[in-house]
Amino acid sequence: MLILLDIDGVMVPANSWKKPEFHADGFPVFSSRSTSALQKIITETGASILLTTSHKTKYNMAEWQHIFELRGVKANRINSLTSNSLEINRKDEILNWYQSKHKPNERFVIIDDDKILNQLPSQLKDNLVLTSSSVGLTDELAEHAISILKNSAVNLV
Repeated sequence: MLILLDIDGVMVPANSWKKPEFHADGFPVFSSRSTSALQKIITETGASILLTTSHKTKYNMAEWQHIFELRGVKANRINSLTSNSLEINRKDEILNWYQSKHKPNERFVIIDDDKILNQLPSQLKDNLVLTSSSVGLTDELAEHAISILKNSAVNLV
């Protein structure tokens, strides 16, 4: 099981009137509510994280593991989409992943605040949990993500 995870607007609420707080490692602090919600998804499903964030290539996987651990997220495994050298939008990045890297019958959920993802084809959009960028991931959205990951009828292609 995979959690395709964005950071800004999901783990770090994006409020234009408030500058984000940074951890000693130089990366923004995650919202405690979002951290708790993400950990709940991981604990209940055993899902790994696949980073879709625009920050994904700024750190190697060991550094990402450390970033998540410092913020209280114990991830089973962290990986990322490949570099976005073509600078395509998130929707097309996820479509490319789905068409070239997604394993048949592997359950996944996309957690993001980018409204362009509403344009995903229905078999992908059914796996989308869209956050409010100013709030981020909540317990209610975590429950929805868990139900997507646990629903055996979802994601089967």
